[in-house]
Amino acid sequence: MEVTTVTADAETFTCNAYLALTGTPTLVDAGAMAGVEDVVREQTDELDRVVLTHQHGDHVAELDAIVEAFDPDVYAYAPHEHRTHELDDGDEVTIGNESFEAVYTPGHADDHLAFVSEATLFSGDVVVHDDGAFEGGSFGRTDMAGQSREELIESIDRLLSRMPDGVEHMYSGHGGVFHGDVRAVVERALERAERREPKYPDE
Repeated sequence: MEVTTVTADAETFTCNAYLALTGTPTLVDAGAMAGVEDVVREQTDELDRVVLTHQHGDHVAELDAIVEAFDPDVYAYAPHEHRTHELDDGDEVTIGNESFEAVYTPGHADDHLAFVSEATLFSGDVVVHDDGAFEGGSFGRTDMAGQSREELIESIDRLLSRMPDGVEHMYSGHGGVFHGDVRAVVERALERAERREPKYPDE
């Protein structure tokens, strides 16, 4: 599956927003980079759907612009004015040309979903890779209001239990894209989260 990071050139804080072009054109998260709709339009005239991992501002700030430009279906766990399809734990959704299972993964956000197929993981912020805190497997912060390290640990463990062994591509909300043994990255993130130490020194 062809996946590009449409927020790669952002100069302001944003999540990684991913465009899957093979099969059903799908945007995973909209990001917070002004002009992201123009970057999408450079690659496709049609955007069938947007799939949201969660609704923190860095993931949805430009959703209005994306919806205005493309009028896609919007899939999300929590209510949103643009949501057209509600997703819950265990639901199936097509991203690009792969069928993904939605895995409810709160802790960083109450409405967080990760999406896993036989080959690919869109992990949002539940597990991230090389995000500046840890190399080779990190996790979303849990020090702000409404967040929970204990829920995050349970979520990573749940994700591992639902993830096939052959997953080789990981697209996380922050940090770098990873290709290789994704299970090892997620297991490393879980081990680090289970230490229950601050992710950042000032946490």
